[in-house]
Amino acid sequence: MAEPHDLTALEQADAIRRGELSSVELVEHHLRRVDALGDTVGAFVTVTPDRARAAARAADAVPADERGPLHGVPTAIKDLTLTAGVRTTFGSAAFADFVPPIDADVVRFIAAAGLVSLGKTTTSELGCSLYSEGLVAPPARNPWDLAYTAGGSSGGAAAAVAAGLVPVAQGSDGGGSLRIPAALCGLVGYKPSRGLVSGGPLGFGAFGLPTNGPLGRTVADVAALLDVLARPVPGEPYLPPAAPAGGYLAAAREAAPRRLRIGRFITPMLADEPVHPDCVAAVDRAAELLAAAGHEVVEVPAPLGPAAWPLFETVWYVLALSPVPPERESDLLPLTRFLRERGAAVGAGPLMAALGELQAQVRLGVRRTAGCDLLLCPALAAPQASVGAFAALDPAEDFDRQRRFSPYCAIFNVTGDPSVSLPLGRTVDGMPVGVLLTGRYGDDATLIATAAQLEHGCGGWDQHPAIWRAVGSANVNSTSGVGHPST
Repeated sequence: MAEPHDLTALEQADAIRRGELSSVELVEHHLRRVDALGDTVGAFVTVTPDRARAAARAADAVPADERGPLHGVPTAIKDLTLTAGVRTTFGSAAFADFVPPIDADVVRFIAAAGLVSLGKTTTSELGCSLYSEGLVAPPARNPWDLAYTAGGSSGGAAAAVAAGLVPVAQGSDGGGSLRIPAALCGLVGYKPSRGLVSGGPLGFGAFGLPTNGPLGRTVADVAALLDVLARPVPGEPYLPPAAPAGGYLAAAREAAPRRLRIGRFITPMLADEPVHPDCVAAVDRAAELLAAAGHEVVEVPAPLGPAAWPLFETVWYVLALSPVPPERESDLLPLTRFLRERGAAVGAGPLMAALGELQAQVRLGVRRTAGCDLLLCPALAAPQASVGAFAALDPAEDFDRQRRFSPYCAIFNVTGDPSVSLPLGRTVDGMPVGVLLTGRYGDDATLIATAAQLEHGCGGWDQHPAIWRAVGSANVNSTSGVGHPST
């Protein structure tokens, strides 16, 4: 029989609405799984069971006509995201005891929508790397094979969702930090258009590169959480694109975009790096499904090339200069110290020049792919990477290997276009392989509708690793079989 964590986020909310489950029961079920598996997969830095139980009781008390599509559903907040009264370490020993006095806007929106956070998910230190292996929590491991990384910087969020510890999670993406973990763990990771989701109340916008976004097992779940997160906030540095009629969940449920022209390319953009055949095969499969759905798929040149790397590299160095108490600098990891040393050496003039040249290259790249509604490419140059594969290296080599492993995602942080990683492929060993589908700025609805169309076209991809069944059912009262022990 199905257990509560087998249900998608939207199905869990439906079960609450039908009276088959309560939010309290769902939270207790998932907290039991977190207790059993959270450290194994390195999903959480901080678990907040008492807060979660109180929030679940409050959610169950809300009248039925005031509940949204995800009301009462368990979730989690990335440890880079300010959460009032909850330890928020930014993945770093330098902030091991920091407790923010305020919530990030997205945390307020999640709570207002009735979702229940179970705690803070593991991230890379200050969000600086594409793997999550710090000093404040166990490394984020891929639930499909614990020898492999769950990625970063939203690695704990991906580990939590892929292991069935929460059905959806909040993350953020400044250079692939949602899409990389999603590609590694067989999930849907969505980077919204620049400005669609608030980064406030603190921060200056970080040159428009990072954004908050959703991560989940299905496109509809991700779209539903995007509806929660995409609320206009006065004072944000980038104007939000207009939302579609009915919201993003409606676009996902309809799954019927107009006939589109989709540009396909394989050539890596930030490195001259060979691409693994499994990554190419996943793109080929996506192209076949899109063509079968009636879209025109054409070969196009990559929008940008390796010449953009030194420019992005300069900006990334500067972004590593998040405020750290001087007396805690020695607590930072070698890679973080390396990036900050490089960033401190960048003057205002060279930074402005890099930003200007990067924007000039973006303009040229957009012209190269003019006429395409969407772009299709690999999510990564290789399907997976082992835990420790990067951190064991010299920091300079570590950073360069990250560039070669992920030469696609970051370009779309530069352009500000919406971009999603979809689990279209599998290796011979059964490990997930992601593809990247990217839309035009502000047209998130078309991207989500097309992603949902792909999901339907391949029969769905809500598949689970063996660890999914490693914990028996919690004691959940149900009239529908949900929550009863599997046989």
